[in-house]
Amino acid sequence: MQVSIACTEQNLRSRSSEDRLCGPRPGPGGGNGGPVGGGHGNPPGGGGSGPKARAALVPRPPAPAGALRESTGRGTGMKYRNLGKSGLRVSCLGLGTWVTFGSQISDETAEDVLTVAYEHGVNLFDTAEVYAAGKAERTLGNILKSKGWRRSSYVITTKIFWGGQAETERGLSRKHIIEGLRGSLERLQLGYVDIVFANRSDPNSPMEEIVRAMTYVINQGLALYWGTSRWGAAEIMEAYSMARQFNLIPPVCEQAEYHLFQREKVEMQLPELYHKIGVGSVTLSPLACGLITSKYDGRIPDTCRATIKGYQWLKDKVQSEDGKKQQAKVMDLLPIAHQLGCTVAQLAIAVKASLSNPEWAREVTHKVLGLHMRGSRATRRGRGTAATLSLPPGPAVQLPRSFNLMPFFSDPACTALSATPLSSRC
Repeated sequence: MQVSIACTEQNLRSRSSEDRLCGPRPGPGGGNGGPVGGGHGNPPGGGGSGPKARAALVPRPPAPAGALRESTGRGTGMKYRNLGKSGLRVSCLGLGTWVTFGSQISDETAEDVLTVAYEHGVNLFDTAEVYAAGKAERTLGNILKSKGWRRSSYVITTKIFWGGQAETERGLSRKHIIEGLRGSLERLQLGYVDIVFANRSDPNSPMEEIVRAMTYVINQGLALYWGTSRWGAAEIMEAYSMARQFNLIPPVCEQAEYHLFQREKVEMQLPELYHKIGVGSVTLSPLACGLITSKYDGRIPDTCRATIKGYQWLKDKVQSEDGKKQQAKVMDLLPIAHQLGCTVAQLAIAVKASLSNPEWAREVTHKVLGLHMRGSRATRRGRGTAATLSLPPGPAVQLPRSFNLMPFFSDPACTALSATPLSSRC
């Protein structure tokens, strides 16, 4: 699953009049502020004089104060947020396909899980060309085609880097970005993806080439936005600067690992990028590859992903000294989960969804205020399981101090925002 960081009201007020995605507005010289081929220059025959030309120089009035606020879906209770400072609205929780689709579960179970997620308001579905050697994309594409859902009602993301064994089928060269994305679209049976991620940085490809290639696939209609995955803050800033320098399209989000044992990047580095350049966050692995489920209680179950071929690294991680210490911390969550009537996995995802929003930083210390699970329900179809979680006002829950939930945020803007109770913000 993924959780995206929303743009808050204070972020909106501090947002400049320049459109972050489309570039600067036309200036007196008639320059084109949009992406290459975007067609956002002066109107035909504008000539730089006359009422129409002067009107084009008037900046757009600021958006209403609540334009980028979090909203709640009708009938589902799902929360929706802007992805960074883009206009794309995504669900608070998303569904990923790593390991499961096309590999660990059957296509029937995958369809059941996807259907339950969609019916409960999830609109973000993430995959990658490397997942199950392309089978995850095929499975997801077949399900979407059979369900017949409106293409405009959901967001599909895929990631490009590892596409095959040939030297030209890996990395972030212009060749592989374009050919790899076209291959993903063929497997997904879609005309475009909403977001294409660069699935790690590539030291062998110049940053200008990467940004130009991403701008090209967007201008060609193969993708609507692009983002980074597991990039460093300096690399993201370089991509943004390159886009601004050459009038290209910058990334809108970073995909990063985020769970109770991996928090520093999302809570400390990404908020600064969000405030400076508007880059949002889509997070992955909320359960640390299953470690935060309490199933690794001194043993490795036969049905878990640590026993799958190619995942020896996960087995080694679980059996390491750090892994054993983390398992001990997870077991400390069991009494709290029992008190709330939920599983450890549900508790971990709920806490992560709360911590992922900088607006809550002020209210989250070693205690998660007002955390309460109401109407937590699991719908089972075949072997698939999905849960609808809500965090209404309720009694405070003391989490173990070993998790050190004191916020990392160093940006004052991230710690002095809304005083809305945490319980009503997820």
